Amino acid sequence: MTRSVLVINSGSSSFKYQLIDAATERPLASGLVERIGQPLGACMHRVVFDEPYAGEAAVVDAIYREELPIPDHTAGFRVMLEAFEQHGPSLSEHSPVAVGHRVVQGGARFFEPTLINDLVEINIEDLGTLAPLHNPGALQGIRAARAAFPDTPHVAVFDTAFHQTLEPRAYTYAIDRNTARKHRIRKYGFHGTSHKFVSEAAAHFLDRPLAELRQIVLHLGNGASVTAIEGGASVDTSMGLTPLEGLVMGTRSGDIDPSVLLILAREEELSPSKIDAFLNKQSGLLGLAGVSDMRDIEERRTLGDPEASLAFDVYIHRVRAYLGAYLAQLGGVDVISFTAGVGENSPAVREAAVETLGFAGVHLDASRNEERSPGIRVISTDDSPVTVLVVPTNEELEIARQALHVTDV
Repeated sequence: MTRSVLVINSGSSSFKYQLIDAATERPLASGLVERIGQPLGACMHRVVFDEPYAGEAAVVDAIYREELPIPDHTAGFRVMLEAFEQHGPSLSEHSPVAVGHRVVQGGARFFEPTLINDLVEINIEDLGTLAPLHNPGALQGIRAARAAFPDTPHVAVFDTAFHQTLEPRAYTYAIDRNTARKHRIRKYGFHGTSHKFVSEAAAHFLDRPLAELRQIVLHLGNGASVTAIEGGASVDTSMGLTPLEGLVMGTRSGDIDPSVLLILAREEELSPSKIDAFLNKQSGLLGLAGVSDMRDIEERRTLGDPEASLAFDVYIHRVRAYLGAYLAQLGGVDVISFTAGVGENSPAVREAAVETLGFAGVHLDASRNEERSPGIRVISTDDSPVTVLVVPTNEELEIARQALHVTDV
């Protein structure tokens, strides 16, 4: 019997899953259960025939799709189990020794992967006030999964945990301290699972001690963040109390003058919920150019579209601002890594992001930057004092590793 880890990433109306072989760290299957609670839900189940080490291209053996009513997460897990039973791989032959759950917000309470019990569930629910779009859905998935796998240990892996090494000077906002304490207002940071995976993978790839490296990791996807990492510990990160702060993203504004919120409330008579939707879902690249996908932005930019060109320039300007800030915070950098959808696949973004950093020892190799390959690769010149990498992220694998570490199996 092969040991495996089942990784769950649950939202309010969907959840993704991946079954990972504990010994080889290769995915055996993955899937998506979505439109939970709607009249007609859907399940997509992929059986993976083979996949080399993290980040390399998978050979997918088969994909199965089904539409049916899925009233709640409990029913969704039954659909997932039926997909494994009907299409494989067999969970009796690849028995999960742990179930790892992605949880976005761990607050200041959770600074490491945590074995889930009833008290942990209560804490995740309480922290839902800090992440109302994420924690409630994660909790629904946790409860459904614990019911489906009652004899298997369940582990919560928090996006915020990696950033618990931030010092008070980095996570404190300059507002009334009593108000901040009352409402738990501080920088928490997100994408921590990805930043941890990428920074450790970069050190391993370069065969250099993690403890000796100053790194900047740019997780550039539809959601985007950048983290300064010293000796394997996060020392500053762009996302804050929520994932809205920081870089320009697909539909999120990133950094913005707080007075903008007052103007919107006063002049447009927008409620807090409408302002929240405006900044999170109608801003960023979408607000600037009408599309949220960087591929569309780049295509229109090459055709001379002024709105797309401005959106690209604003995006890069913000990235450069954070790169410069973190160079100062770290006192220099040894490794810069690009990851996630945009970071891994956009040579134009990578080139523009570091174009002005020659003074800091960052020298990109144009041909290497244009190459496309599935694994970790160097895109800086051989004589560049700073190594620039493209590192495919694998948050599911990192969650599986942390779940195994906690359960000690």
